[in-house]
Amino acid sequence: MTRFRDLTVGTFIERLSSGEPVPGGGAASAVAGSLGAALVSMVAQLSRRQQLVAHSRLHDWAEGEGQRLAATLLRLADEDAAAYAEFAAALKLPRSTAEESEARQVAKRRAARVAAEVPLRTVEACLDVVKAAEALAGRCNLNASSDVAVASLLAEAGAEGAADNVRVNLPSLGDDPWAAEVERRLDGLLEELQALAAACRATVASGTMREPVGLIAAP
Repeated sequence: MTRFRDLTVGTFIERLSSGEPVPGGGAASAVAGSLGAALVSMVAQLSRRQQLVAHSRLHDWAEGEGQRLAATLLRLADEDAAAYAEFAAALKLPRSTAEESEARQVAKRRAARVAAEVPLRTVEACLDVVKAAEALAGRCNLNASSDVAVASLLAEAGAEGAADNVRVNLPSLGDDPWAAEVERRLDGLLEELQALAAACRATVASGTMREPVGLIAAP
C-alpha cells in the first residue's frame, strides 16, 4: 500500500473524500496531528534571532521534536489504515459453524485491540505536539506565535478524533480488563492535553514573552 506521506495533498484529500473506507477518520486525525507537529518545527526555526538567544536550546529541541512527531504521526496514519483493514477482514470470516464463529470472534478481538492501540498512540503523540507548542508559546518569534496556536488546535483535534477511534473499538474486545484501563488512560491523556492546549493559546493571545525554560528531555 502506498504510504500516505508519499501522496500529494490533493491525492490524499481525493482518497479521503471517496467512498472507500480507507483513509478514514483515524488517518485524518493522525495527519492533523502531523501538521501541528510540522508547525512546531517551523516556528522553532523562525525564532532563531539574536534577541531570542536565551531560548535557543528550546528552539533546537522543538525543531527536532516537531520533525520527529510529524514523521511518527504520518506512520500512525498508515498503521491506522492497516489496522482497519485487518478488523474489516475479521468481520468477513465465516461463522456458519461453532468453530468458525469462535475463530471469527478471536480474530475480531485481536484486530479490535490493534485498531484501538494505534489511535491511542496517536493521542499520545498529539499530546507531545501540544507539549512542544505550549513550551514555545511566549518563547518564540511573536510574528509566528499564531502558528503555535494553530499547532495546538490541530493536535487537539487529532487527539480528539483518535480518541473516538479508540473508544469505538473497545466494545469489540468484550469483557477485557485492558479496555477499562485504556478508557482511564484516555481520559487522563485528553485532560492533560486540553489543559496544555488552552494554556498555549492563552499565552499566545496575551502577546507576552516568558522566561526561558530548561532543555526538555525527549520522551
